[in-house]
Amino acid sequence: MKGTNLGEFEELVLLTIAALISDAYSVAICDELEKYTGRAAKLGVVHAVLNRLEEKGLVKSRMGEATNARGGKRKRYYEVTHAGKVALTRSKEVREALWRIIPGFNLEGSV
Repeated sequence: MKGTNLGEFEELVLLTIAALISDAYSVAICDELEKYTGRAAKLGVVHAVLNRLEEKGLVKSRMGEATNARGGKRKRYYEVTHAGKVALTRSKEVREALWRIIPGFNLEGSV
């Protein structure tokens, strides 16, 4: 397994795969990313990140069944591995620790 440090976009893609559960394929991932970030996610960039995450052992993929609606083509579905869950948890812990040490930056209760 390659390094498990996550870049920002890798983290967003990994979180999106986790959120989509069993429906995490490239187009759905792009759609969810755009929905939640407000930014268009280019399919080629998402494919590159998915390949990188798979090389790192943070996701695994499987081919779905061929469908008539897709002209007989199959979708590649992604799933977060245990190592991916560990990487996401670690990333969340680091972010939360850093937020806690920022003096006077508590947004709770502010309007």
